[in-house]
Amino acid sequence: QFRTFEIQQRCKDGRLVWGEVLAKVDRNEQGVIVGYHGITRNITERKRLEAQIRQLAFHDTLTQLANRRLLLEHLDQAMGASKRSGHFGALLYLDLDNFKALNDRLGHIVGDTALAEAADALKRIFRNADAVGRFGGDEFCVFAMGITRNAIAARAESVLQALSMHFEQDGKAVDITASIGIYVFDGSETSYEDALQKADNAQYRAKQLGKNRYVFHDDPLTAEELAAAQLRGDDLDGFGF
Repeated sequence: QFRTFEIQQRCKDGRLVWGEVLAKVDRNEQGVIVGYHGITRNITERKRLEAQIRQLAFHDTLTQLANRRLLLEHLDQAMGASKRSGHFGALLYLDLDNFKALNDRLGHIVGDTALAEAADALKRIFRNADAVGRFGGDEFCVFAMGITRNAIAARAESVLQALSMHFEQDGKAVDITASIGIYVFDGSETSYEDALQKADNAQYRAKQLGKNRYVFHDDPLTAEELAAAQLRGDDLDGFGF
């Protein structure tokens, strides 16, 4: 019976090539293996194209970060692991402040530069995180398992410093900062959509409080927020009160 498998081999000139091997075991009359025979087909180009397709399907072309699809897949898996193990994790949802003004005043090329620099900063700061990705537009997500609240706050401070950027062109200038919402999950969430919504709500609060800051989902409302929420008649459950 023939078996098919793929194997990577090194050529005499040092190149690595992929081969698809179709092989069959040779046995003697007693059933002892005495050798193998088969053929190998070079599939290096096919493997390269497959890798390219995976890259395009699961990564953002501008920043090379994981895209929304891959992020949601990883987040779903991470939260499932959190439920099984009882270990907690942190989800950061961040948005660049003044990004629309940057695009409008200085153009999309400068805007793309800002996104690429933000991506590089996140990769440096969260080198060992489970996932760093571009969620869409000027929104990014990061999640990491087994990190303490204080540690994630320190990382968020580093992000704020790194994403405080100044761009200038033809006498026009725009300053970029970031607003970050943080949700610490412990396996009690109903779904990854629930965790994302809570992190997004915290990010919205960071915007409303003046931008260029981070807010944990369970941070108590400020006096100003509380007064405004009471005027609107909002439900204050889940905001630390």
